Amino acid sequence: MSTVYGKCWSSSKESWRTTLLLAYQSLGVVYGDLSISPIYVYKSTFAEDIKHSETNEEIYGVLSFVFWTLTLVPLFKYVFVVLRADDNGEGGTFALYSLICRHAKVSLLPNRQVADEKLSTYKFENPPEKKNSSGMKMVLEKYKVLHTALLILVLLGTCMVIGDGLLTPAISVFSAVSGLELSMSKEFHQYAVVPIACFIILCLFALQHYGTHRVGFIFAPIVLTWLLCISALGLYNIVRWNPHVYEALSPYYMYKFLRKTRKAGWMSLGGILLCITGSEAMFADLGHFSYTAIQIAFTSLVYPALILAYMGQAAYLSKHHNTIYEISFYVSVPVSVRWPVIIIAILASVVGSQAIISGTFSIINQSQSLGCFPRVKVVHTSDKIHGQIYIPEINWMLMILCMAVTIGFRDTKHIGNASGLAVMAVMIVTTSLTALVIVLCWHKPPIVALIFLLFFGSIELLYFSASLTKFREGAWLPILLALILMTVMFVWHYATNKKYEFDLHNKVSLEWLLALGPSLGIARVPGIGIVFSDLISGIPANFSRFVTNLPAFHRVLVFVCVKSVPVPHVPPAERYLVGRVGPAAHRSYRCIVRYGYRDVHQDIDSFESELVDRLADFIRYDWSRTKGTASCFDDDGSRSGESSSSECRLTVIGMVAFSGTPAYEESLQPASVSVGFLTAESVTDVIEMDPVGGVERRVRFAVEDDFEMSTRSEMEMQLREELEELCAAQQAGTAFILGHSHVRAKQGSSVLKRLAINFGYNFLRRNCRGPDVALKVPPVSLLEVGMVYVV
Repeated sequence: MSTVYGKCWSSSKESWRTTLLLAYQSLGVVYGDLSISPIYVYKSTFAEDIKHSETNEEIYGVLSFVFWTLTLVPLFKYVFVVLRADDNGEGGTFALYSLICRHAKVSLLPNRQVADEKLSTYKFENPPEKKNSSGMKMVLEKYKVLHTALLILVLLGTCMVIGDGLLTPAISVFSAVSGLELSMSKEFHQYAVVPIACFIILCLFALQHYGTHRVGFIFAPIVLTWLLCISALGLYNIVRWNPHVYEALSPYYMYKFLRKTRKAGWMSLGGILLCITGSEAMFADLGHFSYTAIQIAFTSLVYPALILAYMGQAAYLSKHHNTIYEISFYVSVPVSVRWPVIIIAILASVVGSQAIISGTFSIINQSQSLGCFPRVKVVHTSDKIHGQIYIPEINWMLMILCMAVTIGFRDTKHIGNASGLAVMAVMIVTTSLTALVIVLCWHKPPIVALIFLLFFGSIELLYFSASLTKFREGAWLPILLALILMTVMFVWHYATNKKYEFDLHNKVSLEWLLALGPSLGIARVPGIGIVFSDLISGIPANFSRFVTNLPAFHRVLVFVCVKSVPVPHVPPAERYLVGRVGPAAHRSYRCIVRYGYRDVHQDIDSFESELVDRLADFIRYDWSRTKGTASCFDDDGSRSGESSSSECRLTVIGMVAFSGTPAYEESLQPASVSVGFLTAESVTDVIEMDPVGGVERRVRFAVEDDFEMSTRSEMEMQLREELEELCAAQQAGTAFILGHSHVRAKQGSSVLKRLAINFGYNFLRRNCRGPDVALKVPPVSLLEVGMVYVV
């Protein structure tokens, strides 16, 4: 008994060590942006709208607003509610969207199929649906306009996150460097701060291609040092200048502040809200850490340090009303330690900027994987640390725009106005999506979601309205940027869906191809032909056009569909769905390769070799189930059915050994082979199709011994022949057949549609990465088939 207790205690101790280590590491990744905000909050708030008087009411009012904003939004909303709305441990706007799409059929992804719902990461253990939640679910699923509105809301949040990735480096670095004004002459400072800030921004973006894992080990110590520094400065200022400043934490001072300052005070909220910039990073970076680790780091260190820092600044300002300097964080720093503090602040601002830049890369990669962003080059900077990526085009565009903002605005106030509006827009989107999660996924009464939405939404709308009043003073920038990005993303998504619908309605059956063979004299050449298509069934129109004009294709033909599934990760054992296309003698197969929105796509070499391995695994299993028919067995041993059509049922091929495995029973587990997933023939079938009988069936597979050489049956000979042909085809080489599309709107389309398709989409398609680059296909093995899509 004591031994068991000792093991449990040791395991618990080890898990706590891991959690504390993650909490420490999260300081450098999650809290860099949030921790740097004390540098510019008071300066932005007291810029022009309000001036503090001898009574300290304005200072106390601002401190009260800061305290309660930090308490209600990051602490109560994010730490205690939003962080629990994770998608298999992943957070962020797309995580909420995918979570909602799995619990209600509101996704606009075109190639959904029932097989995707069998993924081990797809479903959750939730209580049975209640009538109130199912009622909202029915309403959401019924109206297509709500599906589009939900996607637009998600794209808006995504665009504002990208805007934050542009503005955060500008305001963080510029505010940190502005501390030099206390050590320089006014004339020199006026001309030196902007070039210094631009140089730091240039270095920051120029080092992105190395990846954060090379310098990430110093991020946490820098932020920890910064938090301890501002905590010590806060305590020093409180004790030295105004020990009674804690009285300002009363919400009564917020009322007094607004009553006295009225409209000017309401407009100044646009500066106060900057105290919560970076809060969204707690949720967006959840996948790299754990809920407990982020909670511990924030409640035990970040939150107290920020409160002490703001209280210390308020204590200093309450006794220095007539300071000769403009209100700034650095005026409350003793002269003896000012230079070390400036250096630490600059380093902390770089760390905070790095976190939001990395987050921007991640969210663009997620948008691209879900068909909502033009194809861009994604470089994985670390082989060991998942999710660390670098996007060259986006990096240099962000750098140019960030430097332009710094040079163009030249002050914290205007950059803060722009950043504040972007931050609040993201938070409003998160609040709205979380309210849907509360009803659809957590199955809580709608009144609970409504209370959550009204309480936190009203706070965020108050700050958002204050930011909108600064439209001419910088807030126009994130709105303009969001409109441009949303137009790009929506046009790309719309045109991609229209292309898929065109392919769906113009696909041909295998029977047509087989019947056409003798009349055209189709020749089979050595090698493997991999035909990429977005279709999960049928023969794509571009391949039929290729065959009718050039009647020859490879001895082994594989129709591959690389698709995204609304889950963060697809286990490797469940990634490949493999089936036959036509009879076994035709040597044609279909393979659906499924990726989550945070999965790392393989390069073409590893993909090709793994695809061949999965085909070989499928052939072994298929022939072991009696002469190549895709059949499975029920628990009673009777055959549940064979493939009756030319397109065989798809099989999940996982990492399973094949050496003499006896007959066994297996539920649909990650490392098993399972059959019975029908392919969808149309979008309607995909959405409305249910499993046969309405229940999941357990299946048993009859796996024979490892094809002993002594038994030369006809089936074994055919199996050996098919495997040998596959091996010979691989050695002969692989050709990758892709469609080269030209899209134009059909006659009679509206002006808006013609602009979106003929100009917008085609311009984006010509100036983004081609599908061959995105799939990393070598040019020597590429064969493009031109197609004109009239949509």
